[in-house]
Amino acid sequence: MNNFTKFILLISTLILISGCTGFFKRSDVKDNPVNVQDRVRKNIEEGKGVRFNIGKRKGGVFDFASANELWRASVETLDFVPLVNASYSGGIIITDWFNGGKNNNRDLKITVRFLSNEIRSDALKVIVHERICTNNNCVTNLIDSKISGEIQLAILKRATLMEKKSIEKLVEERRKKDPRGGDNAIPQDQR
Repeated sequence: MNNFTKFILLISTLILISGCTGFFKRSDVKDNPVNVQDRVRKNIEEGKGVRFNIGKRKGGVFDFASANELWRASVETLDFVPLVNASYSGGIIITDWFNGGKNNNRDLKITVRFLSNEIRSDALKVIVHERICTNNNCVTNLIDSKISGEIQLAILKRATLMEKKSIEKLVEERRKKDPRGGDNAIPQDQR
């Protein structure tokens, strides 16, 4: 191709691209957060974005809920009430409104936020809301009582037991593979 043909091709490409304004939307600061973490969170909530997982280590890390004892314990502890949202990747479980007992005008809603995958007391936050309805007038309040602490404690106890069982199962499987067990599995000259 000679230079004149390249020039004409470049000009026609630029003209075609300039007419493609329908592909690009103007972005306003008030619609999109400036902070990167906030923008990522907003895009995930809206179901936008692509992840290529470049640079991440592979193996040893499970990215599904069945491998996380804290998640499983939370779901099992809250199995008495329907769940509105249970997002493992979002780290949150939200129950539906349910009647908490004797008072028919009072409903409760439980939210569990996961702050870590480790089984620790600061790994999750349990929030309980109450809705009191009288004469078609409902008031919603945040409850700061023993209920959230009791639910958190129940989840942590169940998660600890699950983790203990999985460790015992793993040890038992390894003992079956190596009947000599422990340090006897490694020959004396290789220690």
